[in-house]
Amino acid sequence: MEQIIKSLLENDLYKFSMGQAIYHHYSDYKTTWTFKCRNEGVRFTPEMIEEIRHQIKLYCGLRFTEEELQYLNDIRWIKGSYVDFLRLWEPRYADFNISVDKNGDLSLETFGTWLNTSMYEVPTLAIVNEVYFRMAYDYDELFADFRRRAAEKIEKLKAGEYELGSYSEFGLRRRLSGEAQDYIVKELADAKIEGSRFVGTSNVYLAKKYGLTPVGTMAHEWIMCVGQGDHKHNPAYSNYFALDAWVNEYGVLNGTALTDTITTDCFLRDFRLTFATLFSGVRHDSGDPIAWGEKMLKHYEFLGIDARTKTFLFSDSLNFEKATKIYRHFKDSCKVAFGIGTYLSNDTCEPALNIVMKVTKCNGQDVAKISDVEGKSMCKNQEYVDYLQRSIDWRMENEVKKDV
Repeated sequence: MEQIIKSLLENDLYKFSMGQAIYHHYSDYKTTWTFKCRNEGVRFTPEMIEEIRHQIKLYCGLRFTEEELQYLNDIRWIKGSYVDFLRLWEPRYADFNISVDKNGDLSLETFGTWLNTSMYEVPTLAIVNEVYFRMAYDYDELFADFRRRAAEKIEKLKAGEYELGSYSEFGLRRRLSGEAQDYIVKELADAKIEGSRFVGTSNVYLAKKYGLTPVGTMAHEWIMCVGQGDHKHNPAYSNYFALDAWVNEYGVLNGTALTDTITTDCFLRDFRLTFATLFSGVRHDSGDPIAWGEKMLKHYEFLGIDARTKTFLFSDSLNFEKATKIYRHFKDSCKVAFGIGTYLSNDTCEPALNIVMKVTKCNGQDVAKISDVEGKSMCKNQEYVDYLQRSIDWRMENEVKKDV
């Protein structure tokens, strides 16, 4: 197969925003990341596993070009010190453990500094996904179906069947292929549809290529590692430590807070007046989006903040129909935006893979996510999950709720 990841810019923007903060504040942190395919009955053949190894070796041979570094340097919140670090940075194949598990299937983990392992997640998933779909099916038929479905989506947008406001493409990690993601981003960028404004993509390489806005702020790993990686911290206060560190790095720039790492209700205990003022908005990634949005509106009202000045970014398993419903519900109450992934980058006649690569240890200790729905956690130690849940429960039941 041809090389899948062809540039180190071919990563989600939030890897760079988190990467800069990691470089400046947590460069000594060590993490372990673990791959999981959540689809029942999906198997990776020995040939697929060997191709995945080959593609990751090719990825590890990449370096940033000066043109790419200049592009990053021109992003307002990226600092010269981080760009200089990236000039020296390179992926390390030694950080990867790619093997066959006891069931004869793919086992994939990465180990090393958080600076390194964080950057591997998205390219690795993109490689695994593309290898699978190219080797398990007739790729040409899948790509033809993908293009047909993309054309139907765009025609319905033009016809006004959907109304999305502002939306971005977030599908790099589970895209059908690099070719498919490039195709849909270009088609949406060229469409110029009134009422549904395509503003950018999380893929920094494609944002640069097509003159779009690269989109992304933080992921669950930030709250998990900052909040739980320091073993002196009470993990029920993970959001406070993570938000405080983010403000320390960025001030009022680059601020969309992710709410559901240890439940949104616990997040709101720390998202008080200062943070709610400094952060430009919040991101939804699990649970009922309407219920979540209403909860956020009430919280902003409680704090005396006009929610119409804040962005509510929805990014959980969206399609145009779901996004339209959400947009029409909230468009007069806040700034609504969407990050839409697999529906744009891997919609074919075959079911998409639900693959993830999650941080499972930080500084030698388990870390976990307890989101607003069950099934998204991926901790190897159930005792730690139970401890984290007890910590959250104790805080929610015993802490005096403050106004600011």
